[in-house]
Amino acid sequence: MSAEADQVAEAVAAELRLMEPSVRTSRASARELLDPEFVEVGASGRRWTYEEMLAALPELDGGTEDGPRYEPSAMTGTVLAPGLVHLTYETVIDGLRARRSSLWRRDGDGGGWRMYYHQATPVPPGTE
Repeated sequence: MSAEADQVAEAVAAELRLMEPSVRTSRASARELLDPEFVEVGASGRRWTYEEMLAALPELDGGTEDGPRYEPSAMTGTVLAPGLVHLTYETVIDGLRARRSSLWRRDGDGGGWRMYYHQATPVPPGTE
């Protein structure tokens, strides 16, 4: 695997971890995956900051083992620069579809990957 493919694979693995209820309900685990400068524009149009997301994540969709879970599909990634990966994909949760875009950057200390930006756009029912 090339260095770029490795970076994309690592970002994809981190994105998938962030969808796991055990990570979503653990502030410590979520903190490892969200960049301190994190911003999200959610499917509702709400803008989330790092602290707001860490506080709300356990209560958001996908946060319980026995509740609805995110079902990602068609995930692809591109290395924009060394240590910066852009992922795009779709999810379905509880019958609702969204197109998603995430920017992941490697921790400045050469450590793990952290989500720097995320945007979700709802897909109206009946849309291809």
